[in-house]
Amino acid sequence: MFLQVQFEAETLRSWLRMSSIRAFSTPLRHAVQIGLVALIALGVTLTGISEAYADKRVKAAIIVDANTNNVLYSKSADVLRSPASLTKIMTLYVLFAYMRAGRFTPDTKLKVSKHAASQSPTKLYLKPGSTIAVKDCIKALVTKSANDAAAVIAENVGGTEENFGRIMTQTARNLGMKNTTYRNASGLPNKEQLTTARDQAILAMHIMRDYPEYYGVFETKYFGYKGRKYRNHNRLLFNYKGTTGIKTGYTRASGFNLTAAVERDNKHLVGVVLGGRTGALRNAAMVSLLDKHWSKASSSKRKSNNFIASLLGTPTPPRPSRKPVFSLASAAVPVKTHAPAPAPEARPSMTQPSMAQPSTAQPQMARPAATQPAQQRPIVQASLSPNRLSAPSPASASRAGSYHVQVGSYNSPADAQNRLGMVRQRAPKLLDGRLPFTATFQKDNKEWYRARFAGFSKSDARSTCEALKRMRLDCIALAAE
Repeated sequence: MFLQVQFEAETLRSWLRMSSIRAFSTPLRHAVQIGLVALIALGVTLTGISEAYADKRVKAAIIVDANTNNVLYSKSADVLRSPASLTKIMTLYVLFAYMRAGRFTPDTKLKVSKHAASQSPTKLYLKPGSTIAVKDCIKALVTKSANDAAAVIAENVGGTEENFGRIMTQTARNLGMKNTTYRNASGLPNKEQLTTARDQAILAMHIMRDYPEYYGVFETKYFGYKGRKYRNHNRLLFNYKGTTGIKTGYTRASGFNLTAAVERDNKHLVGVVLGGRTGALRNAAMVSLLDKHWSKASSSKRKSNNFIASLLGTPTPPRPSRKPVFSLASAAVPVKTHAPAPAPEARPSMTQPSMAQPSTAQPQMARPAATQPAQQRPIVQASLSPNRLSAPSPASASRAGSYHVQVGSYNSPADAQNRLGMVRQRAPKLLDGRLPFTATFQKDNKEWYRARFAGFSKSDARSTCEALKRMRLDCIALAAE
């Protein structure tokens, strides 16, 4: 382990005053003094070397101040590399857009196809013909990084995973990720699936700001499914103070990747490292870079509508707005077949899908699109804005918004999860379609867990909380951080 040693002058003087050193013979005392001076010089040198060593542990990296959007550090930030499971961040970004639009709810049941079930590990080993709830798919991607769950999302949203890859790529372009191409929803090896550290930082910034009501799920440390408990692969959630997410990734071609977000003392940094030789070296490189640049971070947010301008530089396409418009597929909406599906960079005509009306009697079942030959399969698209929907239906409006309902704070994740389950059991209709999650925070040097439901407008959050209080269930309505 490479150690960073720092000695202060006062520490040296206190050592020299110690009787044990004065008891040495004069030549020996001089040797000790010379050695301590050398250690001081070494400490100063190592402070500068630590970042260079972090460079050697990863192939590419970038550190961004999320308060100001300034790039504090970059190394090979625009070199193309494989994203591996960082791909799943975009998979969730697209899904969150559909959830806010009311097309899916956390309880929507998604069908598992043979293709999805056949994905390589890591995975949940889902069975063809079975179903899985959206909320379980989300947490499976965040914690287990389940490839079969990613394919399930892709097929139920885009009809096929190939089509979903086109949607992801177009979304990336509209967000300003000009060097990223997606071919699948999981990040399993594909030579054409490429990204950069800068693009992944842009994506992380967008998913935090565009979907604050859902972003909290990236703090999930453990996920239980069918009697098994899965631990989040992101070790920074467990041992680096202030970490709020977001995702790890690994294939042989990519090396060990990590996107991380850390927030404390009103400072907020986003880091991306790609191509680590091992998971431990990747994590150490991230921590080293975050520590190194923490002092440079601003504790106040920039009041600007020019979102991530310093990250984008001078892009060829127009800069994305604070509320970027992006294209999504609607798998369940029949449309007339037009020209063959274009390449990812092309834009076909836009078609606004109708919003699905979820049933209150039983969970909604997503309907994948009918399979067509690849060259004839159209891309059905909807123009959506992450923070504003055009003419949402009443069903979708009840699930839009960036407010949470908090039902308690606990000193263990199990207690927080139990509280969420109990409250939901007491008020199933009231909380139908709301995403339960836990968010961690530090208090008195202890980690606490907030039990929350996401996906409310301000008025809905308040009315829901008032209804819960009438049922003698404590709660508070608050804006997503």
